[in-house]
Amino acid sequence: MTPSEFLKNKKVLVMGLGLLGGGIATTKWLVKHGAKVTVTDLKSRADLASSIKALGPAAKKVKLVLGKHNESDFKNNQIIVVNPAVPKESSYLKIAKESGASLENEASLFFRFCKNPTIGVTGTRGKTTTVNWILHFLKQKFPNSVLTGNSSDSPMLGVLDSLDGKSPVVVELSSWHLELLPVSEKAPQIAVITNIYPDHLNRYKDITEYAEAKANIFKHQTKNDFLILNKKNSWTKFYLKQSASWRTKSKIVFTLYSLLPHLSHFDLGEHNLENLKTASLAANLAGVDWNLIKKAIKTLPQIKFRQEIILKDKNLTIVNDTTATSPDATIAALNRFGHQGLTLILITGGTSKNLEFNDWAKSVKKYIKPENLFLLDGSATKKMLDSLGEKYFKKSRPQLFIDFYTLLTSALKHAKLIKGKKILLFSPSAASFEKFKNEFDRGEKFNQFFKERS
Repeated sequence: MTPSEFLKNKKVLVMGLGLLGGGIATTKWLVKHGAKVTVTDLKSRADLASSIKALGPAAKKVKLVLGKHNESDFKNNQIIVVNPAVPKESSYLKIAKESGASLENEASLFFRFCKNPTIGVTGTRGKTTTVNWILHFLKQKFPNSVLTGNSSDSPMLGVLDSLDGKSPVVVELSSWHLELLPVSEKAPQIAVITNIYPDHLNRYKDITEYAEAKANIFKHQTKNDFLILNKKNSWTKFYLKQSASWRTKSKIVFTLYSLLPHLSHFDLGEHNLENLKTASLAANLAGVDWNLIKKAIKTLPQIKFRQEIILKDKNLTIVNDTTATSPDATIAALNRFGHQGLTLILITGGTSKNLEFNDWAKSVKKYIKPENLFLLDGSATKKMLDSLGEKYFKKSRPQLFIDFYTLLTSALKHAKLIKGKKILLFSPSAASFEKFKNEFDRGEKFNQFFKERS
């Protein structure tokens, strides 16, 4: 069945136009294939002005319900396409299901109609780095390979119709995408779970529910498919049990630390070595020869906002790790840069996702002197301070800032006063919604601040 056959004259409600591009691409795609589309969003028309403009001619073919949700829209539409930000317990989704509507999201629609071979990547940490490096390796043999998924730059339904039907497609999948993937009864031919750590516990009741959402990436795999798991991660046993209970026929492959041992000299940090080995294995299973992969390692792209070195001079290195939205991500950054024997200055803090910071505090105490810790105020920051304890600060006051730019000015001034070589690391350990649109907005503002002063 083609998208047009599936959608023509169907009444479809898009729940969440949003500001990041995914809702825009979804709406345009639905209109293109003949659906009768209503878009509903709690944001006002003024807030969504840029997104409405981006819809172009499709905006005239769409009914917009903004600043509110109407129960009648959820009762009267046949398909509800759910934005990732919508809570899965939403009362409106319950109304839709009780009225006989089917729920979809961009991932379920993409996999339902994608004809290309797919490599899907999920996990708590390393998704974006891994998918970009997989694409880098695939390009050595398959120049028309495409990367899509958990990104405003390349939403799934924005690229679907332009695919060539044969080149591999790499798809970055969040747990939100995967909640509805099973309705498509499809799965990636090569599925990757990089690792599982506590995250998004403001959305899931516990880490098991979060891990279960991730498991949907392989639920409909066949005997011709591959599932790549991280043998070092404690949740791998959980996925093996899930696979057995679902009687999944896919071939299970582990990323072993012994794979490609010659990579150990790369200054990437242990977590990125794991990402590199995972990416190498996925690309090889997709048909790229090991010799091509080894050559391509020399030209690996640096991934924006992932421990990205934005400035470096004789004595000061500045690192933007804004996508470190969990304590584990910052621990990984501290382990990488803390072992370099330089003075490490940490900027951190943000919005809580109901995560714990005890292990984070141990790493901070190991690598960061109290005077080198700069905190951006937020709901997560309060938990950070509690985990560090008063003893860490030696009765001095924590350097806590409400304003982001005041914090950056103070941290930079402090760094310049320290003699010798040092690293200024921005790794928030938390989400960003109290002060920024998202972590990418936060990262752009960080980069712009230092660009203006370089």
